[in-house]
Amino acid sequence: MIQTVSTQPFTDQKPGTSGLRKKVRIFAQPHYAENFVQSVFDSLDGFAGQTLVVGGDGRYLNREVIQIVLKMAAANGFGRVLVGQGGILSTPAASHLIRASGAFGGLVLSASHNPGGPDEDFGIKYNIGNGGPAPEKVTDAIIERTLSIESYKILDAPDMDLDTIGTATLGGMTVDVVDPVAAYADLMESLFDFAAIRAKIAGGFTLAFDSMSAVTGPYAVEIFEKRLGAPQGTVMNGTPLPDFGHHHPDPNLVHAKQLYDRMMAPDAPDFGAASDGDGDRNLIIGRHCYVTPSDSLAVLAANAHLAPGYAAGLKGIARSMPTSGAADRVAEKLGVPLYETPTGWKFFGNLLDAGMATICGEESAGTGSDHVREKDGIWAVLLWLNILAVRGESVAAIMADHWATYGRNYYARHDYEAIAKDKADALMAALRASLDSLPGTTNSGGTIKSADDFAYTDPTDQSVSRNQGVRILFTDGSRVVFRLSGTGTEGATLRVYLERYVDTDGDLGMATGDALAPLIAAAQDVADIAGYTGMDEPSVIT
Repeated sequence: MIQTVSTQPFTDQKPGTSGLRKKVRIFAQPHYAENFVQSVFDSLDGFAGQTLVVGGDGRYLNREVIQIVLKMAAANGFGRVLVGQGGILSTPAASHLIRASGAFGGLVLSASHNPGGPDEDFGIKYNIGNGGPAPEKVTDAIIERTLSIESYKILDAPDMDLDTIGTATLGGMTVDVVDPVAAYADLMESLFDFAAIRAKIAGGFTLAFDSMSAVTGPYAVEIFEKRLGAPQGTVMNGTPLPDFGHHHPDPNLVHAKQLYDRMMAPDAPDFGAASDGDGDRNLIIGRHCYVTPSDSLAVLAANAHLAPGYAAGLKGIARSMPTSGAADRVAEKLGVPLYETPTGWKFFGNLLDAGMATICGEESAGTGSDHVREKDGIWAVLLWLNILAVRGESVAAIMADHWATYGRNYYARHDYEAIAKDKADALMAALRASLDSLPGTTNSGGTIKSADDFAYTDPTDQSVSRNQGVRILFTDGSRVVFRLSGTGTEGATLRVYLERYVDTDGDLGMATGDALAPLIAAAQDVADIAGYTGMDEPSVIT
């Protein structure tokens, strides 16, 4: 029986660039998850009888909210739901399933790289029929609805069995519990030369993949160990756990230190990689050679033609504004367009749908292509493995050759986390107020050429996105970017992006910290970070 339950709005349900993320205790409040799901459904038209994809990264509260979603989808008129076995679907696998099944859209239950557990984070985002995150016109409608909702519809029914693959009914709706891994693994095998990678591994090439006790464990075991023949144990932390085994499943040098230490050891494997909570981010480390996400994007774009799925070449490359300009030089050499977008994968989705770009990437360890409409951690790892198999060189050798060809963008991101929001907002307001007076001034970073607040006009629909980050550009091509992140659940995170370009005839072997030291000091001078935040150093450096 369909129940109509009276409710009152919550005023804190505005989704960010990757959906609604809050602490578990917030989502566990009566009506909280229901209100948001109903607000999503109320903001959509034409889904009666259509298919909805549902799954998540297995974090704490995942199963409970999936049961709510299933009962509400049935009550609201969906005809069919595809749900990953055990409630599991990595974000890229969910995107693929939406696209492959012709679904109306999907609800992805994840807080991505944020920690999980009863005292940690949970999230929900809506993906549209192209498999990508909802555009702003949809999220704006959702926000508006959350502030006026008075009731939600839910089926009064027992919980569904999520662990047995097969078909069942819920009210008048069909529920298909599907293998969350197989279709995605098949897609990867269609894009990459698995035979070449298998042969390289059989020849003694060693690798380590850290799933960080998150969603990619089953995917990695199936692909790396079973299909590619890597030894059992190649996948580290391969069992998804609701609290991620107390890991913070963010594949950076702080939270993936176990992998980093292993890759820097004398007996390190040839190649190391990690993925995050929901499987859309990646970390790449060769033996004794860390690869920044910005450099990884550039190398993948420059060598993508070595993989069968990209042998025809690239239509274009897209990167988020804070990502280094390394990919720009690759695009120039390839003779393809380079698009600089705001942060958020939905901006890439428009370009991919329009056939204007093939490979996209963000400095925050997200890389992907037109095979889905989300960033894809395992995809990036497989493209690296395909390149290594064909070129027969080490990661370090490939990086050295790339810098010798294109020059080197020394790059780092400094995160100042859990800042009081009023302090973070005041810092950004002061920066914006100073923009007109900065050009022509000199500090430790050099002479400032220009300063602006990045705005983007989408070439596919001419929509404009403003206030996307403050850019300080120096006469030598260096830059510092300041931006507040929308992916946390408490306080604010200030991200400071530092970039210095050195041409092919310059010093390409400096330590990154040494190369960027003048810009680090300049960022402090320009923004008075310590004064506003009370922090003398960043929480995380990547």
